[in-house]
Amino acid sequence: MPLPPVPIAHLQPKAEPDRKYRLMERVRVAMRERRFSRRTEEAYSGWIRRYILFHGRRHLSDLDETDVVSFLSDLAVRQGVAASTQNQALAAINFLYGTVLRRPLEKALDIAPARRPRRLPVVLSLSEVRAIVERLHDPDRLVVALLYGSGLRILECV
Repeated sequence: MPLPPVPIAHLQPKAEPDRKYRLMERVRVAMRERRFSRRTEEAYSGWIRRYILFHGRRHLSDLDETDVVSFLSDLAVRQGVAASTQNQALAAINFLYGTVLRRPLEKALDIAPARRPRRLPVVLSLSEVRAIVERLHDPDRLVVALLYGSGLRILECV
């Protein structure tokens, strides 16, 4: 007999101190223990929530690899997401099963691949980057130099 659906309140970020940790609270605690960035925490939480809602809020003990494949394939086929988006959703679900639920997924899932971009990314040469940075004034110059030199994300730098 399948378990009842995950209550919608359990997918909300608000905590109630007198209750056991809910799923999304457990997910956030696990991410904070591993020092994930806030943006990664938001993204993974969003994907986990979408995964549960996609399957009609069925309990996670009722879901398995075939359900993960159907969700990720739906992202690629019906929703037409980019490959990096599909990979991010897969990483979030892997985190959920492997770290939070301690039930790792198989390595080889037969997922419909998302579309790949047809263009190559534009990469500036060192002299082009210098020319751009020289034309900037502080504080923009400092921000661009930090982004280029350290690999920080924009929100982390600002």
